Amino acid sequence: MESARTYDAAAAQERWQQFWEADGTFVAADDGSRERRYVLDMFPYPSGDLHMGHAEAFVMGDIAARYWILRGFDVMHPIGWDSFGLPAENAAIARNAHPAEWTYANIETQVASFKRYGLSLDWTRRLHTSDPEYYRWTQWLFQLFHSRGLAYRKSSPVNWCPQDQTVLANEQVVQGACERCGAAVTKRNLTQWYFKITEYAQRLLDDMTALEGHWPDRVLAMQRNWIGRSEGAYVDFAVEGSADPVTVFTTRPDTLYGATFFVVAPDAALASAIVTDDQRAEFEAYLEKTRAASEIERQATDRPKTGVFLGRYATNPVNGEKLPVYAADYVLADYGTGAVMAVPAHDQRDLDFAQALGLPVRRVIDTGEPNPEETFVATSGDGTYVNSGELDGLTDKASGVARITEKLAEAGTGQSAITYRLRDWLLSRQRFWGCPIPIIHCADCGEVPVPEDQLPVTLPDLKGADLAPKGTSPLASEAAREWREVACPSCGGPAERDTDTMDTFVDSSWYYFRYCSPTDADAAFDVEAVKRWAPVDQYVGGVEHAILHLLYSRFFTKVIHDAGLIDFTEPFTNLMNQGQVTNGGKAMSKSLGNGVDLGEQIDLHGVDAIRTAIVFAGPPEDDIDWTAMSPSSTSKFLARAYRIATDVAAATPVGDAPGDIGVRKGTHASIAAITEAVEDQRYNVLVARIMELVNHTRKAIDAGPGAGDAAVREAAEFITQALSLVAPYLAEEMWELLGHAPSVARSTWPEADPALLVQESVTVVVQVAGKVRGKLELPADVTEADATAAALADEGVQRALAGREVAKVIVRLPKMVSIVPA
Repeated sequence: MESARTYDAAAAQERWQQFWEADGTFVAADDGSRERRYVLDMFPYPSGDLHMGHAEAFVMGDIAARYWILRGFDVMHPIGWDSFGLPAENAAIARNAHPAEWTYANIETQVASFKRYGLSLDWTRRLHTSDPEYYRWTQWLFQLFHSRGLAYRKSSPVNWCPQDQTVLANEQVVQGACERCGAAVTKRNLTQWYFKITEYAQRLLDDMTALEGHWPDRVLAMQRNWIGRSEGAYVDFAVEGSADPVTVFTTRPDTLYGATFFVVAPDAALASAIVTDDQRAEFEAYLEKTRAASEIERQATDRPKTGVFLGRYATNPVNGEKLPVYAADYVLADYGTGAVMAVPAHDQRDLDFAQALGLPVRRVIDTGEPNPEETFVATSGDGTYVNSGELDGLTDKASGVARITEKLAEAGTGQSAITYRLRDWLLSRQRFWGCPIPIIHCADCGEVPVPEDQLPVTLPDLKGADLAPKGTSPLASEAAREWREVACPSCGGPAERDTDTMDTFVDSSWYYFRYCSPTDADAAFDVEAVKRWAPVDQYVGGVEHAILHLLYSRFFTKVIHDAGLIDFTEPFTNLMNQGQVTNGGKAMSKSLGNGVDLGEQIDLHGVDAIRTAIVFAGPPEDDIDWTAMSPSSTSKFLARAYRIATDVAAATPVGDAPGDIGVRKGTHASIAAITEAVEDQRYNVLVARIMELVNHTRKAIDAGPGAGDAAVREAAEFITQALSLVAPYLAEEMWELLGHAPSVARSTWPEADPALLVQESVTVVVQVAGKVRGKLELPADVTEADATAAALADEGVQRALAGREVAKVIVRLPKMVSIVPA
């Protein structure tokens, strides 16, 4: 029989939120009494209330944190907000307010929702990147990078969003559009601040070896591709109109004999410097067209090739041949030197350009494919060198590359080289709501860091129209003059503060250190606290951050290590990427009108049902579809689990401990299976195994030893502990019903008894012609031969065969024997 007592989700949520806060249940002790574990979720941006994406992402980290707490670890699971950013600035313009008003109001809304969602967070470590107490240390770290030669300023073409009126890093341009607002991105020449991440390119590659098996393979692949290591040679070309040789990088110096023209990016300084007066008007018109196109458009393989002759020639260093120099938009100014040697026979873009402008094509490698001089289809493979001087007849690519590189080196016109696709990190932003760059510009002293005792450089009180885009940072406006004009710290003369703010990815590249000592007023982080807690044991977040945030965080960690502040070089030991929550196979969005309101669903079904339904829907890394989930069904399952606790609590104990052996075996098999599922991060399997144990225990109560049996109580208690990972409010109620003092989070996760995991027998299903004809109870160590004999002797099998011969027997122990009649 089942108890009539029901579970009041809303009352339980209110009650246990208050208890956890008053009790400090999830506050890290940090007293050395237990081994430490650091669980971290990628912190949220305060754009509004929590949505389904938050619900999925944060429940995954919560499972890891709660499990480790039950395993006896001292767990730090902090929370904070990535609270600088352009959306707040845009909201402030629209509302004639300060960005802080919108930001901190949204944070408080999210705080209430996070607490309601039952997360095991240590609220004593809460931080906001827009607090002066935090960004003081962001500025301090900038100055650390600056002092080490890793922060510098230069003028270069940059991605410009005309709508947001700010610079974008290459990573923030998606298919030629601003990732935030969708506006078409253009190019602009600006003097900007950069971090020299390229200096760490090889280490970022090499250190990924230690992450293999701990980070998703696709994230590592994305980072390797983004860094883009290439081996080849630098080749120096003498170019008319240039006093110095022009250096290009090529991965195939062995094809130099096939170069028939030379191409320069129209927006590279070289093009403007060398173009002849006769060609300048045509070139400048072409340059304007180029600036109107995005990099994605310029790189598109199906884009018609165009260009303009610059009236100059370059000299090929291997054969002295004069190559006409063109400006063409398929070459980018910020890739390499902004110039390439064109070998059209073996590069399709060069071949398309040659065909469009009627330029010569010369094959220098015979790959066995049709001649590109005739087909206009480039051949990129290896083969026999032809038309290549001293390489003719050679078939080994490595030897060809080595010979030409050696020839270049001997002549002083080239050398072997390694380059990277990775560019330095552009961190300047022409907006207000960000961390000010702590540099003062003096006409006499140049760039002067703000003295450390004057940090933080706080933002002035600007709001509304003063923040509206005007092509420069709001900090460069008249409204900020008093803030901007200061005395030079070095000479005392008139000077100005830098008017750009930092990319918000700078704020999030070190926050995991700050959590270790979030209120430290004397340092960015307490070095000893970081030694105790870091690196992060489990990091959880979306794969969309594979390149930006994760790569930048790895870079920051290596620089901070090199400065002698920490003793590790990777910030996140293990990484889990959660998928998206979709609706009908489509991403939820306001524009599609297909969003599902998390708060409304919690009101309808309760937190536990929503959490459990999300976890059960699929593996953490997979996208899950809301339309395929059923919180109402999950509620019914949770009610069944709750009734087990009420039945056991109400029952009079019967029999001797430890109770029914069959029930105990089922429970300990579940302990082993659930433990394995959690350790392997197969959280959907965790829920499935709890469901199986609930059914097993229900049968034991209704048709077995009953609710008073000690083994049934053991099962009920483990169901409660396992459920606490996904349905914490229900689990707290169940734990109390079972007579334990709160919290279930302070209990100890049980170990499966190996003696109870030994199977004495197995149930083997027997099929004949694909239909089940019998079930055999056989010894657990049964052989295939004995299982076959037992199956053939079974009466039901004999009737199904009806005297027919057996063509084949397929044995799949311990599950099945399949008999195929002749």
